[in-house]
Amino acid sequence: MKRQIKHIFFDLDHTLWDFDKNSGLTFGKIFKENKIEVKLEDFLCVYEPINLKYWKLYRDEKVTKSALRYGRLKEAFDTLNFTVNDDVINILSHDYIEYLSTFNHLFDDTFEVLDTLSQRYKLHIITNGFEEAQEKKMHGAKIRNYFETVTNSEMAGVKKPNPKIFNMALKFANAKAEESIMIGDSLEADVEGAHLIGMDTIHFDYKNVQNNHSFKRVTDLKMILNYL
Repeated sequence: MKRQIKHIFFDLDHTLWDFDKNSGLTFGKIFKENKIEVKLEDFLCVYEPINLKYWKLYRDEKVTKSALRYGRLKEAFDTLNFTVNDDVINILSHDYIEYLSTFNHLFDDTFEVLDTLSQRYKLHIITNGFEEAQEKKMHGAKIRNYFETVTNSEMAGVKKPNPKIFNMALKFANAKAEESIMIGDSLEADVEGAHLIGMDTIHFDYKNVQNNHSFKRVTDLKMILNYL
């Protein structure tokens, strides 16, 4: 690489931690426990884009954490014309967060890539996820020890792509933007956000659907090693 990279910052969900798979398993468990008789595949089909929509609203400071947790479930059930009262939705919302970090599937080759990179670089996490959940995920998946620092949006008071969270992460890591690279799945939050403050970037396009931009892009984690 042209730059002398010393620090690598990763997003967590949808980048190392396989959020879609773990989320689906979590819903399967809590639907069974709470006797929600809706077909899981149908629910996930409508829930996943609704969840992404609510996370964008959350990043843009347009909904609170509690509104996100309630609204994404309420709207998904409404889309399916499946009636669930608010008490049950609140129970499901609580149980979802409680059980989500008990499933810890990672993307293929996560350990190999982290093992290789950690020999040459200092590794860090920048996440918009909720602090208590993200720590549980990393410990449960046995990857927490790879990262020297973890910066989350609750700590920063803002979410990616706000420059403040990236600058805070750089300060915690004792790193400079020009010697750092950000790797994440969100073109807006991770890649464009980091690029705006002078960091190098790699877009992890694990669904292989966003190739109409000029940033470095990989579709599986091992491809990162071609750049670093």
